[in-house]
Amino acid sequence: MTANSAIEAVWRIEQPKLTARLARYLRDIGLAEEVAGDAFLLALERWPRDGIPRNPAAWLTEVARNRALDRLRRTTMIDGKHRELAIDLAELEREMPDIESALDEDIDDDLLRLIFTACHPVLPAEQRAALALRLLGGLSTLEIARAFLVPEATAAQRIVRAKRALRDAAIAFETPRGQERRERLAAVLEVVYLIFNEGYVATAGPDWLRADLCGEALRLGRSLAALMPDEPEVQGVVSLMELNASRFPARTGRAGEPILLLDQDRTRWNWSLIRRGLDGLNRAMTLTSTPGPYLLQAMIAACHARAATPADTDWIAISAYYQALALAAPSPIVEINRAVAVGMAFGPAQGLAIVEALKDEPRLKDSHLLPTVRGDLLEKLGHQAEARAAFRQAAELTGNDRERALLLARAGD
Repeated sequence: MTANSAIEAVWRIEQPKLTARLARYLRDIGLAEEVAGDAFLLALERWPRDGIPRNPAAWLTEVARNRALDRLRRTTMIDGKHRELAIDLAELEREMPDIESALDEDIDDDLLRLIFTACHPVLPAEQRAALALRLLGGLSTLEIARAFLVPEATAAQRIVRAKRALRDAAIAFETPRGQERRERLAAVLEVVYLIFNEGYVATAGPDWLRADLCGEALRLGRSLAALMPDEPEVQGVVSLMELNASRFPARTGRAGEPILLLDQDRTRWNWSLIRRGLDGLNRAMTLTSTPGPYLLQAMIAACHARAATPADTDWIAISAYYQALALAAPSPIVEINRAVAVGMAFGPAQGLAIVEALKDEPRLKDSHLLPTVRGDLLEKLGHQAEARAAFRQAAELTGNDRERALLLARAGD
């Protein structure tokens, strides 16, 4: 490993902690990120020459703290807020004579504050996802742009607008409590799972599966689970991602082409991830008597994970879980998935009835999912011409090259 790659590895681990700690005192996420970035740039300059310090985190913390103080001292127009910040940092300087012994102090609380702040509902979902990947995943703007297949300028704009919105709305850097915490937690989990889903089946582009993006979401989810071990939905979303990620080795062929669930070689599934996901699901189930949406989805994923062959899948249980999910978090996407499960458990005609009830749903107007499932059910009923038309319609709507090829092949077959 080269010096620069070692520094980048350290940065990926330490950057969220450092930004979180600085944000607590600076009360400005954008400024905290800039100061942390200054420390990283100095590390890139000095560490290849002087060697990596014995305690890199302590070195970065001390440099960042000094840079923050320098920035405030150079401020020519000091208003009341800057005075308060200067006082806070001066107190921090006095309270932290031994940087190394103080490094772990309140780190968990600071990271939790950073997660809830970066994923605040005041931000649109795409801005929350970009800011979370930047602050908590340590990804560069270019990496975020590649992750969501947008121009780098668009990704940068999302991050800048998110920071500005948080600052202008005077969002407190804190972990909410009570009902507000439950409401904000939903936004946090939405961001984490949005990132995972974008990797699981990419919205657009040449790749069907983006394992790197799923890996970032898993890392964020596991960090959140470590910080909030008693929240069943947090444990549920991590179990859900682990169980879904266990199928990655079998989800694509040698050329990257998609392999659907029922056609996968289950001996290639990652059984270590399955065990981890099932263990997490069992722990989560002990924390609540009323499973939430992510826990219900993890229970569905567990049904697939426990099935040694497609014929062993308990589709009746899966359809029941989808029915519960439709009550807990109703959405047309849930209904589409319920149609698949009902079709497998009770016959394609019953599944098709659910699909046909969704044909005028405006939220599905531009989605390829409805015609995809409709085509599958029609094919099973022997309505070949209608199935072919549905698959072709789905192919026109999807933005993913691999998925389009798969749908056109099914239309041809």
